[in-house]
Amino acid sequence: MLGAEAPRMETLRPQSTAHHSTIQVESRHPTQFIDLTDELEAFVRTAGVLTGLVNVQSLHTTAAIVVNEHEPLLLADVTAMLERLVSQETVYRHDIVSLRGANCVLGERPNGHSHCRALLLAPSACLNVVEGRLRLGRWQRVFLVELDGPRMREVSVLLMGGSEL
Repeated sequence: MLGAEAPRMETLRPQSTAHHSTIQVESRHPTQFIDLTDELEAFVRTAGVLTGLVNVQSLHTTAAIVVNEHEPLLLADVTAMLERLVSQETVYRHDIVSLRGANCVLGERPNGHSHCRALLLAPSACLNVVEGRLRLGRWQRVFLVELDGPRMREVSVLLMGGSEL
């Protein structure tokens, strides 16, 4: 029928919400993998989000977020790989405070290697939330990778999603 109005279809959408938290961790080693998975899963469970996304972000330029297997020999291999690719023994201009014109802090430790290593990794990871749980593979865990420890670190966690009607 020409001129007839199409039937109106109403779509029901779940209420969307956003939740934020900050995770504070203390590293104990120069390079360290700190497993955040259990804390992230508890955050998702407490928020009550059934379907959505969680973004996990390091708030530091010498730390990273990665998803990988929590197997000690593998983590030692990754640490050794980072040392081979970006040796702490190399001279980094960033470490020569007299050359720098920005972002200098009195007593700053030499950490040019840590900044370069961080560029090989990611500062954040975005993960799916399905049926109220992080959607991770069988062996996958979420890590903060400390590249300039020991020190205190902060991780920002933003969860967006909703619950089904």
